[in-house]
Amino acid sequence: MVGVRIVHHLNCGSFRFGLVTHVLACETHSGLVMVDAGIGNADIDSPTSKLGRAALALGPALERNETALAQLKRLGYSANDVRHIICTHLDYDHISGASDFPDALVHVTATEHSVAAARRGVTAKLRYRTHHLPLDMRIKTYGGQGGPQLGFSTSYRIAGLDDFTLIPLPGHTLGHAGVAIRAGKRGWLMHAGDAFYHQSSIGLGPNSSGLRPRALRAMESMLAAEPKRVNFNHLRLKELANSPDIGIQVFCSHDATALQALQGTTTRT
Repeated sequence: MVGVRIVHHLNCGSFRFGLVTHVLACETHSGLVMVDAGIGNADIDSPTSKLGRAALALGPALERNETALAQLKRLGYSANDVRHIICTHLDYDHISGASDFPDALVHVTATEHSVAAARRGVTAKLRYRTHHLPLDMRIKTYGGQGGPQLGFSTSYRIAGLDDFTLIPLPGHTLGHAGVAIRAGKRGWLMHAGDAFYHQSSIGLGPNSSGLRPRALRAMESMLAAEPKRVNFNHLRLKELANSPDIGIQVFCSHDATALQALQGTTTRT
């Protein structure tokens, strides 16, 4: 039995400067599995009180028709069809929509969950919102030694989902991770979250010397919890994306061009 049958590539949150929020909805024999959740309805209803002015400074569009729930309904699914949400990290544009899927189990690295729950320091209080991790939310965390995968020394197979793996990529946040998906005949997909902002950072897409890639790299460094790890992740993901032996599509959360290319054909496995 093929574990992942269809992968839908959704934009679940547009931003100023042409940025998107790339969310995956994967049809599996265990129900729908999402990678990240985009911006949800509760935050769209009350953005200033829920998200804060610092988050709004980046110019989220906050369009209800861009929520994962609205898009999945248009595809014929309901909220309770989503059984799992695997989060690259817990910034609001990646976890906000989870509240629209109360039956889903949320998977995240233990480090990210711990840092987000503690909210120590001004930056963490701006970055993480308490209502995104309510006490009644079902959460499964992953930590410890893990095992090797795709050339990375540490990875965590998602419990009950053999085709999904969390791969720690700290830098943007301390507990940030990529999500590797074994997609049948399509081979591997890697949702790298915010490990990079533009495909040129890993040697894909247009020339990296343009104004837009440079501006995005500056933003990436400004928002990173560990800026020195950002370049390391770029190099490691560049090696992965260009490996002829593995055959993997690597993409990030906010690159609109990459999202549009993947939306051109639904990923059927």
